[in-house]
Amino acid sequence: MGIPLIQQTKIARYILGKKLSGNHRYPLAMMLEPLFQCNLACVGCGKIDHPKDILRKRMSVEDALRAVDECDAPVVSIPGGEPLIHKDMPQIVQGIIAREKFVYLCTNAILLAKHIDEYTPSPYFTWSIHLDGLQKRHDESVCMEGVFDKAVAAIKLALSRGYRVTINCTLFNKEPPDEIADFFDYAMSLGIEGITVSPGYSYQHAPRQDVFLGRTESKELFREIFKRGKERKSKWVFNQSSMFLDFLAGNQRYQCTPWSNPTYSIFGWQKPCYLLVDEGYAPTYKALVEETQWENYGVGINPKCDNCMAHCGFEGSAVNDTFANPLKAMRVAMFGPRTDGTMAPDLPVQYGDHVDASTVRIPVSTIQHPGMDTSAEAGR
Repeated sequence: MGIPLIQQTKIARYILGKKLSGNHRYPLAMMLEPLFQCNLACVGCGKIDHPKDILRKRMSVEDALRAVDECDAPVVSIPGGEPLIHKDMPQIVQGIIAREKFVYLCTNAILLAKHIDEYTPSPYFTWSIHLDGLQKRHDESVCMEGVFDKAVAAIKLALSRGYRVTINCTLFNKEPPDEIADFFDYAMSLGIEGITVSPGYSYQHAPRQDVFLGRTESKELFREIFKRGKERKSKWVFNQSSMFLDFLAGNQRYQCTPWSNPTYSIFGWQKPCYLLVDEGYAPTYKALVEETQWENYGVGINPKCDNCMAHCGFEGSAVNDTFANPLKAMRVAMFGPRTDGTMAPDLPVQYGDHVDASTVRIPVSTIQHPGMDTSAEAGR
């Protein structure tokens, strides 16, 4: 697993503290969206589908750091929009590092060379650079030629300056497994710390809806990719839990834990997760945790959730399973995800064919979250 020991240790200590305190609905990583404006218009992203006055808005340093303190997650991921457009981003990052939180600044890297001197290498700071494949595939994904070459140049620059660097990769439909395996081999040859990978979720506002994977397609694709890695004896390192990778390959049956990855944006705390953008906002983190109807969301519970296997919903579930079943997790970490045999069954559908998703009411006790208390008072 491509996560430094200091980060693994601090996060493990944090999780154990939460479990011992009886708080089972806690944040693992916070998503901080300080703006929605971007210098790209990717086919699978709906974040820039806002009026111009919204795209011009910027979160203040004070609001960003107040949200970090309020949530108190050990990891803060800063997506966008494109964070490097925000003129106060160095101050936001510096403030989070001063709190000894691990910061992943997610960027398409077009502006990285221009702004790199505004940041300082730190064990708490990582450039998370967006790459969806090799040159042709990535440039098609972001709808602009030349972006892949700029991103690779930025990776090499950041590594030469002593920064931690990962890549974040979203996979869509019709991805050839051999090409993805080639891409992972190439990415590791650059000297990066690790890869963060996830199947694309069908954003309601994305300009194209034909690029997203269903759950079965996702599992089959990841099995084929991991199979190629084993055949080649590739040394891929992922900046994720091994149990989440095993889940992607269809070997684990998880329900999502959306509270493990809360999102704060210029609109407030987003209900219930980073991916569902039309469910409303809470004014405080406390209100998000206590007032969100968590029992109304999840695979088989809400139609909007049914095709999701994204890390922001399931990484927390995988981490909890790791703590609950360490021997199982150790086997997966040693041998990698299983790439043949029967897949774990999907969770049952608990809503009718014509149920309005906004009116779904399923008892929380029916939702199985690995290692988590599913009582109505959990986390309060």
